[in-house]
Amino acid sequence: MTEEQERRPETPAEANGSTAVFVVLGKQLKLLRERAGLSQKEFGRLVGYGPDQISAMERGVRTPRPEFLERADELLDAAGLFKEVIPQVEEAMTKARTRHPEWYRSYAALEAEAVELHHYCNHAVHGLLQTEAYARVVFAKRRPFLSEETIEKRVADRLSRQQVFQRWPAPVVSYILEEVVLDRPIGGSHVHAEQLRHLLHVGSRRNVEIQVMPTHVQEHPNMDGAFNLLVPKGYPQVAYTEVQGHPRLITDTEEVRKIADRYGIMRAMALPPTESRTLIEMKLETLCAARN
Repeated sequence: MTEEQERRPETPAEANGSTAVFVVLGKQLKLLRERAGLSQKEFGRLVGYGPDQISAMERGVRTPRPEFLERADELLDAAGLFKEVIPQVEEAMTKARTRHPEWYRSYAALEAEAVELHHYCNHAVHGLLQTEAYARVVFAKRRPFLSEETIEKRVADRLSRQQVFQRWPAPVVSYILEEVVLDRPIGGSHVHAEQLRHLLHVGSRRNVEIQVMPTHVQEHPNMDGAFNLLVPKGYPQVAYTEVQGHPRLITDTEEVRKIADRYGIMRAMALPPTESRTLIEMKLETLCAARN
């Protein structure tokens, strides 16, 4: 690693100096939640978040959205503590969207504002769908090994990107997951089960459709790897691929059309969302039964 790469910020929060702010905010959130006698699961149910998301915010690795802070202020009787910092949080979020590593910046900006996002995954669960534990294992096992500090920073970035699901108006989001993605127990049975539950949770959103491509399918229109398709607000559709650390943002109309055509065929071949959900539930039940 060069000296320039060593100095380069790895995450938006690190780059704009907001990490310490979110850590302090998270500690205050945890203190008031515990004082109210609420578990992370109970509090999350009240504000519309999962316990893993609450945990991430309490540790300062996930940026709390303004509407969350308003609701938390009321529920935890914070006397304006959380509402008061909303302008600073909004400013940090704006800066964060522009401070991704240079190679990723164009895509990150498009993803944050896209009105449609479509993803094909053939090896692992897509970053926007990953739990914190799953993401940490993915980065921890990457070769060459990353430092612990870098792992934590990249996990924080991955979780912060997932705020796209809380945007309004909500973007249209779809996924095609190869069945092997559901079977690969990354992180072990506990992390695997948690990840399957999270897929069911995200897939229950009105604007999200998750489809599974069965392994037994004999013909496949795309053997070239994973990809993302995005429709940025006010702009034509673009595609994004990343192979062996080499990212590529594709804007050529004809290239994008070909990838979109493959995606359309795969959506027709994959299990419908309802059947895909049933399959995920069956795999989760089998996994839990084996653990017991």
